[in-house]
Amino acid sequence: MFDQLVSFWRTAPRPALLGLLLFLCAGFADGALVPFFPLWAEGEAGIPVGAIGLLFGCYAAGELVAAPLIGGIADRVGRRPVLIVSALGVGSGIAALFLAHGVVLTAVLLLLTGLCESVLHPTILTVIADATPPEAHRRWFALARVASSGGQVLGPATGALLALASLGAVFLAAGGMLLVGGAMMLLFLTETIGTGHGASDGGRDADEDEEEGLSALLPAFRDGRLARLLFWIVLFEVSVSWLEAVIPLYAHDAGTLTPSGVGALFAYAAALTVVLQMLVSRVGETRSARWLTAGAGGASVVGFALLAASPSESALIGAVTLFAIAQMLTGPLVPTAVSALAPRPQRATYMAAASVANDLKDSLGPAAGTALYALAARLPWLLGIPLVAVASLGLGAAIGRSAQSTDASRPPEPR
Repeated sequence: MFDQLVSFWRTAPRPALLGLLLFLCAGFADGALVPFFPLWAEGEAGIPVGAIGLLFGCYAAGELVAAPLIGGIADRVGRRPVLIVSALGVGSGIAALFLAHGVVLTAVLLLLTGLCESVLHPTILTVIADATPPEAHRRWFALARVASSGGQVLGPATGALLALASLGAVFLAAGGMLLVGGAMMLLFLTETIGTGHGASDGGRDADEDEEEGLSALLPAFRDGRLARLLFWIVLFEVSVSWLEAVIPLYAHDAGTLTPSGVGALFAYAAALTVVLQMLVSRVGETRSARWLTAGAGGASVVGFALLAASPSESALIGAVTLFAIAQMLTGPLVPTAVSALAPRPQRATYMAAASVANDLKDSLGPAAGTALYALAARLPWLLGIPLVAVASLGLGAAIGRSAQSTDASRPPEPR
């Protein structure tokens, strides 16, 4: 086993390995930032409790506004400079929170950090897709989820130790991790644009790939296949995001878990992904996209049903486990499908368009989930059952149709 691992690291493409490293750093930063930000804002930064949600909205808004417009900039200036600047920018923005005080300065820092964040994840995925063959994309994107989840386990654990001294120190550690990641990209990453394994051109002419203007920046408006795929991704991700947004309130109001217990619950979900993601991906390699998304939908429906039935500790653990499995099934599918659709010169642009789904999940999802919870405690779970069922079936059909149209557009191989 050890020999196989050593052989993998020696033979794997360096850009893809560096992409995994940067996912680990980004996961660490996210895992450390989110749980401790509200406590820091109220206790050390002089920010009213009512403004904390608005500040999270500034971070998500920076990503949401920038992703469709500059998310594909790596297709024009190169992957390497974009990764270096974005990693250093996000790291600097998070670390600067250590010195911030008040709503205005914090909002500006989070907005600028979100702008840099908008290009970070899609460009990492693009580098991995550039450096690996199409048939290995699903496996590598699964490894990316493992790396990110590993960071999301280490980040809160490190933050919990640093918070004993100062909540602001948590941001220094989170930002410092991404600064280290950016430095690693500067030292060791080679440019992958125009190199490595090819991708389908989707039947497009070279002149079309060089189009400028809004249609080139917002490929969903130009490629109907991507637009349909993104619709179902957004619907699925938004409904699933209610879990993270509502469970803390649901468990607290029911007296089931303390705040630290809620943190431990989600750390458990991230650890579960680290342990099981590759096993689940290996089992799913021979399965169709429809089978995998149907399985994810079924697991999510059962998870919502458990939550609707009871806020007990066992129901919470069971639901979080099922949703983690659902994400393991669908997580690698989405970037694989987007990469297959994308003409190679626009791969980063397509990845950026897909990242909008995550940005909407982080902004629209919590807002909708908490609004439903305010109406009735079990309403998010009851409404989530039909919503996630429809979304998972639609997502599987969209991925299947995209794969078929991509295969049909490829020129026949020479005999």
